[in-house]
Amino acid sequence: MSAARTATVHRQTGETNVKVSLDLDGKGKGAIATGIPFLDHMLQQICTHGLIDLNIQAQGDLHIDDHHTNEDVGITLGQALAKSLGDRKGIIRFGHFTAPLDEALVQISLDFSGRPYLVYGLDIPTQRVGTYDTQLVREFFQAVVNHAHITLHIRQLDGINSHHIIEATFKAFARSLRMAVEPDPRQIDVIPSSKGVL
Repeated sequence: MSAARTATVHRQTGETNVKVSLDLDGKGKGAIATGIPFLDHMLQQICTHGLIDLNIQAQGDLHIDDHHTNEDVGITLGQALAKSLGDRKGIIRFGHFTAPLDEALVQISLDFSGRPYLVYGLDIPTQRVGTYDTQLVREFFQAVVNHAHITLHIRQLDGINSHHIIEATFKAFARSLRMAVEPDPRQIDVIPSSKGVL
């Protein structure tokens, strides 16, 4: 396993300019500015509860809407996760967590399988939280899944408040991510797959 599990990815298109730097073995520090305040708040949950240091700076065509920036932040974060893990040798690989937030309860299970697959089971009752379009939650996680090459199951067990449901999702994702990327002391030099590759 590499001593430094860090990565920096820069993605620039005609719609967005996104730079993500991360340290999987950080202290939970975040420097996040996407231009989308609610997304910034959710990304901070990944830092705080995943103990991942994240620097995310994004500029996008927000005069149109938040879609391109939201998706491209997810893409770039997924690429940075994949890059920081390399061949995924020595990690736990699987992570799961169920996070409560008041009346909301969300379960996450994930696998750094090398196979992108999203099962999305949120039922968010409102179209917006503040100015944030709640349809973009799925788009964000689909982008992360596709580019980190993970299998991700999101299941809402309870909840009626949109903010609580989404925040519980990001907290559960953070804790699951933290579990999955932790070094496994029993197989520190082994890729955790019977195939020998992920």
